[in-house]
Amino acid sequence: MFSGIVTALGQVASPLRPGDPTLRLAHPLAWGHLAPGDSVAVNGCCLTVVAASPEQARVDVVPETLRRTNLGLLRKGDRVNLEAALGLGEAVGGHLLSGHIDGTGRVLGLEPEGNAVWLTLELEARLGRYCVPQGAIALDGCSLTLVEVADEGPATRLRISLIPHTLASTIAAAYRPGTVVNVEVDSLAKLVERLLEPHLARAGAGEVA
Repeated sequence: MFSGIVTALGQVASPLRPGDPTLRLAHPLAWGHLAPGDSVAVNGCCLTVVAASPEQARVDVVPETLRRTNLGLLRKGDRVNLEAALGLGEAVGGHLLSGHIDGTGRVLGLEPEGNAVWLTLELEARLGRYCVPQGAIALDGCSLTLVEVADEGPATRLRISLIPHTLASTIAAAYRPGTVVNVEVDSLAKLVERLLEPHLARAGAGEVA
């Protein structure tokens, strides 16, 4: 589990290549506490460390992860958000995350306002249905608060106010229109929907739940 609080910025030392599912990441020396078998969130995606040194970590990326995330778009030198797995008793500064990416979204625009930046994001309606104003969402592993949610046919448009700390300590400062971001929506909302599905289906058929 993770909390959506990015604790380090890593850099792609060696990107994924055809036939080579290994991603090599450089990270700050002071952050070098990873060991083989540890879980680490890379742009919000939970991956297992297969090799580590004080300044680098190596993770394997499987095809399903490539289909759901932006990891296949990474190039050498790109920065990534990093968070080590939570330990029991640690503070949850953002909200609980599994590191299981639901899909990707696309940045539509960025608009400065005072010391903040408004981020406008578009994602598929199948993910947008789990988003509510003042609810939580994770973009590239960063826990953020939704301000506006607008359903627009097959897509949902979100507005989020990025605070100065987020801009200074995550890859959000590099977002541009068209940037593809990893999205993890509220797991509780998905679970509730799944549990209610058979009851709603019976109600729709006129049966008593």
